[in-house]
Amino acid sequence: GNRGQMARQRELIQEDDRVELIELRRQGSDADEEFPLRRSVGNQGKSYGVRHTPNPLVSACEKLKVSNWRRYLLFWKSHSRIHKAEKPKPRRTIHINSPQLNRHFCSNHISTAKYNLLSFFPLFLFDQFRRYANLFFLAIALLQQIPGISPTGRFTTAVPLFLVLLAVAVKEIIEDLRRHRADSRQNRQVVKVLRGVYEDTHWKNVVVGDIVWVRDKQFFPADLLLLSSSDPKSICYVKTSNLDGETNLKIKQAHPETSLLGLSGRADLLQLKGCVECEGPNNRLYEFTGNISVQGKGRRAAEPILTNQILLRGSQLRNTRWVYGLVIYTGHDSKLLRNANRAPLKRSNMESITNGQVLYLFFVLVVLSLVSSIASTVWNSLNSHRFYLRMEASTGSAVLHLFYSFLTFLILYNNLIPISLIVTLEVVKYIQAYFINFDRDLYYSETDTPALARNSNLSEELGQVKYIFADKTGTLTRNEMELKQCSIAGQSFSVDATHGQDQIASLKRVIKVKGKETAVLVEFLKVLALCHSVVPESDKKRGVAYQASSPDEEALVKAASACGVKLLSRTPETVTIDVFGQTEEYKVLNLLEFTSDRKRMSVILRSPEGSIRLMCKGAESVVFNRLVEGDPLCQETGRHLEKFALDGLRTLCISATNLDEATYMEWEKVYYAASTSQENRERALDEAAELIEKNLHLLGATAVEDKLQERVPESIECLRKASIKVWVLTGDKQETAIATGFSSKQLTGLNLMICNERTQEAVNSRLSSFANQLSLHNRKELSEHKSALIIDGQALAHAMDPSISKLFLDLALSCKSVVCSRVTPAQKAAVVELVKRNVKRSITLAIGDGANDVAMIQAAHVGVGISGREGMQATLASDYAFAQFHFLVKLLLVHGAWNYHRLSKLILYCFYKNICLYMIEFWFVFYNGFSGQPIFERWTIGLYNVIFTSLPPLVLGLFDKDVDAEVRMLRPSLYRSSQRGTSFNSKVFWIWVAVSIVHSLAIFFVIYYGLHHGAPLHDGKVVGLWFVGNTIYTATVVTVCVKAGLESEYWPWVTHAAIWGSIISWFLFVAAYSHFWPTFPVAVEMVGLDSKLFGSFLFYLSFLLCPAICILPEVLVKSFRMHLFPSEVDKAKLEQQQCPAGYLSVSYSNKRPRARLYGDGLDDAEESPLEYTSNAISSSDSWSYEDTQERCHKNVNSDLQTLL
Repeated sequence: GNRGQMARQRELIQEDDRVELIELRRQGSDADEEFPLRRSVGNQGKSYGVRHTPNPLVSACEKLKVSNWRRYLLFWKSHSRIHKAEKPKPRRTIHINSPQLNRHFCSNHISTAKYNLLSFFPLFLFDQFRRYANLFFLAIALLQQIPGISPTGRFTTAVPLFLVLLAVAVKEIIEDLRRHRADSRQNRQVVKVLRGVYEDTHWKNVVVGDIVWVRDKQFFPADLLLLSSSDPKSICYVKTSNLDGETNLKIKQAHPETSLLGLSGRADLLQLKGCVECEGPNNRLYEFTGNISVQGKGRRAAEPILTNQILLRGSQLRNTRWVYGLVIYTGHDSKLLRNANRAPLKRSNMESITNGQVLYLFFVLVVLSLVSSIASTVWNSLNSHRFYLRMEASTGSAVLHLFYSFLTFLILYNNLIPISLIVTLEVVKYIQAYFINFDRDLYYSETDTPALARNSNLSEELGQVKYIFADKTGTLTRNEMELKQCSIAGQSFSVDATHGQDQIASLKRVIKVKGKETAVLVEFLKVLALCHSVVPESDKKRGVAYQASSPDEEALVKAASACGVKLLSRTPETVTIDVFGQTEEYKVLNLLEFTSDRKRMSVILRSPEGSIRLMCKGAESVVFNRLVEGDPLCQETGRHLEKFALDGLRTLCISATNLDEATYMEWEKVYYAASTSQENRERALDEAAELIEKNLHLLGATAVEDKLQERVPESIECLRKASIKVWVLTGDKQETAIATGFSSKQLTGLNLMICNERTQEAVNSRLSSFANQLSLHNRKELSEHKSALIIDGQALAHAMDPSISKLFLDLALSCKSVVCSRVTPAQKAAVVELVKRNVKRSITLAIGDGANDVAMIQAAHVGVGISGREGMQATLASDYAFAQFHFLVKLLLVHGAWNYHRLSKLILYCFYKNICLYMIEFWFVFYNGFSGQPIFERWTIGLYNVIFTSLPPLVLGLFDKDVDAEVRMLRPSLYRSSQRGTSFNSKVFWIWVAVSIVHSLAIFFVIYYGLHHGAPLHDGKVVGLWFVGNTIYTATVVTVCVKAGLESEYWPWVTHAAIWGSIISWFLFVAAYSHFWPTFPVAVEMVGLDSKLFGSFLFYLSFLLCPAICILPEVLVKSFRMHLFPSEVDKAKLEQQQCPAGYLSVSYSNKRPRARLYGDGLDDAEESPLEYTSNAISSSDSWSYEDTQERCHKNVNSDLQTLL
């Protein structure tokens, strides 16, 4: 690497499975020299542009002894702007105190509403008519406007469609008005803006380039660059709970170029000139790429802007009197608004099946219309000689008649597809979500956190879950860390953070007081106190309180403090600690932050003595690879780590090294080049860190305890009984994951098959040997074995290769449980996608609590977020959220099973009632010459779905239940019926269709042949078309309502009101509707019909006889099936019915056991605290349904008194 002319060098670099030839030429040594770079792949050469970069970067790499250019080129390629001739990402340049140059940016006015006065109708109609069902009914309504085509009038489809759309529109308007009010409150907030003088300005009028003055406890109106603050060190504290849910305060520091501005007045702020060049708007909350250039002598051309110098909209200033900020992003360009995107659209399996059946039913509708139109044409040709019909038999008229007849019958039969199904489903699912939100058993009082159903479209999916993918830390465990053990200088001992100075004394007694080990101990504690992002906060009542974004860091800092090394204060530039009574201040030179890819964190400090020290903590898999060769503590510490992990503890390795001044100064130039890069800055910083994080000296390791949440073992056992497989995907060590698996009963009683190979061939061989053990190759169908597959992240990367993934998946599906350790967020999502894509008819659920679980949560059919200590990222990305893992049991076993059971009946019943009525029109065409004459009055047809049969499906979807919640919790195996989808599938759908056709046949022919001879009325006249039609209509309404009652297994007063009220509403309607004409120009056919119907014995006989003929066979079939071939749910229902006195259920409620007594003799469930005053109950978890049933025949009051 001479600094003069350098000959061309070529090196083959294998990257991304292809060989690239890189040619590097460097000419001259000027600061702004250019590096032409050409890459050729195959026989084609492609030129790339390279950013001008000064020579010191190269010399730094040379002095760091980066001997081969491959490493440098990879680093250079990652952060240089090497790109093809394509449009670059939009960046922005903001001119300070030059408002005329910043006018082209987005305004700060926000609008999260979907509509405004002008856009509501077009957008709403477009959204509604994207649905095939609504589009179909719109086409029918338009066809009805053609004169002579519609047999049911012009508006019988349009009016019901209008009412359905009106109901949806009212709902949309109410929700959008709430958004408009919230937007108005945001836009009208006031902040002081420096425009020559301080002006009180509405947020909506703030523009890019403004300098704003924000005071304590105010929210930031836009994304700001922190210029200065009231603190002498130009720091401020920010609360970001609105962004990420984290309640701890974040520390921010003003940019050094502007940190003194505003301290003596506004004059220096007004004189500030320069510009900020930064990346375009994006949604990355924790990343920012930009540089600031301030005009003045002795300043560098550009200084990097760090993430901790950015104040985001939505965050709040705390514990700081005031700050000045330069507006960077406004309005919908701000990161908060950029993160307001909706989660990926998820479609339920039941919805997919329903849409498929609707298409089949539409095909049936077309066939019926075509058959009827052909029959009509044939009938007309055979009866053309009848002069009174006035028909012509020409070929042209026959073809035209066939076409018009087809449209007529299409209109006549269109309601075979229920027009009210979509709106009914939306209303029911919306209310079902509220049932979950207001469930007291899903409320966690310690954090005042209720359950939250964020996506009401997936309520039935909860009843069909087969695979659960769970994170470990914060999901199965509490994420409340406490340092329990550690390894220092090759010796292992316990640490208790509550014993204070006595503990450090005991540590000194364990190791040599005057030896080298004591120096290692002190250095170990210093790393714990210095290498972190914890912010100490002084509190007069509590002393020093620590604000930490990670519970691990908080636990380590507290442990170091208890052992004698206390963190006193922290600024972005310095960290002050107390080392056994002596205060030491360290200057922070660089902070290499932790990421899920790096799996480590480092800090470079200048000690009080002036030496430079690098301190690093991280996973042993990355720290051990960066130790000096032959580190004496490596082997012994490794054994301690294995022991700690077997105890279920979370481990970190602690290391440090000294840096000489020259090496650091040269590396700092590399780091500066990476930190000021405008493209791929994060990757460039990571690779710059690789150059300095090496030759580390191992000091020891920490082992932190993270206890299981309440009732996790019982919950996993319950889920297993429900045939739900739980897979754990964690970033922790494999030993820790295994230990947690045993303590949570996930791995209890299972044979462990561990795969930790490092090559693809070895992984393939290992998985094949496991498959041979389970005899998978000789089986056509997979069966479950009492085994658990344990695999780490490196082996998983090979197992996900397309050539092995099928074997891995088959093996995993054959095991009762799977544990994947040391996996990245992307690997978590990939495993979920693998199962979701290849295992048909299986619903997946992912549950986690942190940002690293978001990809997994969004990939699964159902995503559940735990509202824990790692922020709200998982909750915001989830479909359902609550505070404790064991709440998942009731969500699935009770709410999920009930919702699936209810929605299955709702959908099937909606199709049943429509087919039952409108197939009668098809039977009638055989008796009216295929003329298309309807047998029902036109408006009774239109109001059938809107009024007379609208309530029964609602109560079925909201209140029906097969067994009580307590029985489902006590018998998890009942969940299998909904999991297998036995209540709703193509077979069940067409069985219901067949039943509805049979019922329509029975109703039509019983009444038609009973009245077709012209039965006399009370006045001596005979019945006509409308008497027969309304009699059939009445019998149909009564039959479908009674059918709803037959399907209903739970009869609260709402069910009674809906079923009997629907029948009564029809009779009241007939009585009123028969007198509309001539006051209203409708229903001339119905005049006086009420007296004829209500005065005829045959009318009463018909609507009583037809329901009996239709429903009684179903009653007999259900009774025989329940008693001769009962399902598990049927058995549970019978057992519940055979408990006349009542039964007792014992459960937890907010850590306190509760006893609930249910029974026929009680007006409502009695609830009392459970006291362990006798041996009647040894444990609330030991109760089973059978135990309860044995006691249920005793006297209720005396039994309860004895137990309590």
